[in-house]
Amino acid sequence: MTTLLIYDGAIADDASERRTGGVPLVPDGFSWPLCGECGGAMQFLAHLPGEERVVSVFMCQNDPGLCEEWSPTGGGNRAYLFPRDGLAPAAVPPEGETSLGAVSALRTESVEEQDYFDATRAWVAAGREDESPVLGALGGEPYWIQNDETPNCPSCSRRMDFAALLEEGRDHNTSANFGGGGCGYAFTCAPCSEAAFLWQC
Repeated sequence: MTTLLIYDGAIADDASERRTGGVPLVPDGFSWPLCGECGGAMQFLAHLPGEERVVSVFMCQNDPGLCEEWSPTGGGNRAYLFPRDGLAPAAVPPEGETSLGAVSALRTESVEEQDYFDATRAWVAAGREDESPVLGALGGEPYWIQNDETPNCPSCSRRMDFAALLEEGRDHNTSANFGGGGCGYAFTCAPCSEAAFLWQC
C-alpha cells in the first residue's frame, strides 16, 4: 500500500491539518530559519502532522539555484520535528521569500500499489488527477528520481527514516521550486527529534 497526499482545496494559512504553504505552527522560542549561504529568511513549504509530531519544511528561495537548497546539509533548507501539542503560528519575517503563493490542504488516500510511481500512474489512469492532483506521499519507501540520498541523523549518525515525499505543486501559485518537475524528500529521527530535507530533479 502507498499513502498518497492528495490536493484537497484551499485551507486557512494557520490550519493544523496537513498542508503546503501558509504559516508554520511552531513551539515557543522558535526562530525563523535563515539560509546558511545567503542569510535570507527561508520559504515555508509544508506542515505535515503525524500522530504525535509535526514535520515542518523550509527552503531558501531568495536566489533560486544559487544556494544549496537541494542538499540536506548545504544550509539552503531546514526541516523540523516538533511535538504536535502546544504549537502556535510563527511570526513571519517582513523580508524575504517566506511563503508559497497559496495554501493547499492535503488529504491522504491509501492505494494498493506499493511503488509511488505506479500509484501515481494508476491515479492518473483512473482519471482522478484532473480534480485531485497527487502532491506526494507519506511514509513507505522514497521514490528516488536519482540515487538514494537518505541522510544520516546529525545527532546520532543513524540512517534517518523516510517521512514524506512532496511534489512541486498543482499550479504556479502553489508550487515549490524543486528544479522543475522534481520531488522533495523529508526524513526524521524520532529518538533525536531531528528532521532533514532534500530534493532531486
